[in-house]
Amino acid sequence: MDFYPLIQALILGIVEGLTEFLPISSTGHLILAGDLLGFNDDKGKLFEIVIQSGAILAVCWEYRQRIAKVVGSLGHDRESQRLVINLAVAFMPLAVLGLAFGKLIKATLFNPVAVAAAFIVGAFVILWAEKREHVVRVERVEDLSISDAIKLGFAQACALIPGTSRSGATIIGGLLFGLSRKAATEFSFFLAIPTLLAATAYQLYKERHLLAFDDLGMWAVGFVSAFVSAFLCVRWLLRYISSHDFTAFAWYRIAFGIVVLITWQFNLVSWTSH
Repeated sequence: MDFYPLIQALILGIVEGLTEFLPISSTGHLILAGDLLGFNDDKGKLFEIVIQSGAILAVCWEYRQRIAKVVGSLGHDRESQRLVINLAVAFMPLAVLGLAFGKLIKATLFNPVAVAAAFIVGAFVILWAEKREHVVRVERVEDLSISDAIKLGFAQACALIPGTSRSGATIIGGLLFGLSRKAATEFSFFLAIPTLLAATAYQLYKERHLLAFDDLGMWAVGFVSAFVSAFLCVRWLLRYISSHDFTAFAWYRIAFGIVVLITWQFNLVSWTSH
């Protein structure tokens, strides 16, 4: 039995879980890891998308009681109704813009210079957001208004630019729009559920010809490793933000942007093939 595909799946699952909910771009890290592991063909790219479902399940498990409460009270509780509506509204910009411009973005911006620039520019946005005065007007995700959800939806849509980070765009956007650090982070977690589920379902349908029963073990390993690492990462991040800001992630993004340029310049990673 060839164990190397299982090792590839394990590593990529861990990378996905550790980076999906941090403001450092899981896509960039998966491209780098997939290329270094020799798993960057069409099946590898589909695998990177699908193991997001493991990370989604980690968020659902962490917030299972809260999600159950929202679902159970949706018919009569205004806070639950407001949260679901806000998530639906915030999901739409990325969905619409992704369908409209996804191919164009992939053709023009999926190159090492653009990816590195997104990492570094995003880092300076984080540094600027953390230095400015942060006036909190929304303490809980349940207190978001429709206008807040629309703004956060367009913030998340910035993640269509490779290297931006979906979670980073949403969290930092939330801070700029007056959300507390916890509210911005939690809304990013909750918004990931419909966003990543839709992306996974779309890619599975689009690339269904690549699915094979023989790969079931590889998919299972990637799913489980993504779930476990994402679950640990989500719990760690919630503790981290209680006493830290996001400045450390900004410096990490700058360093990773330099890594992108170096690996491209010396032909260590085929960034342009993605």
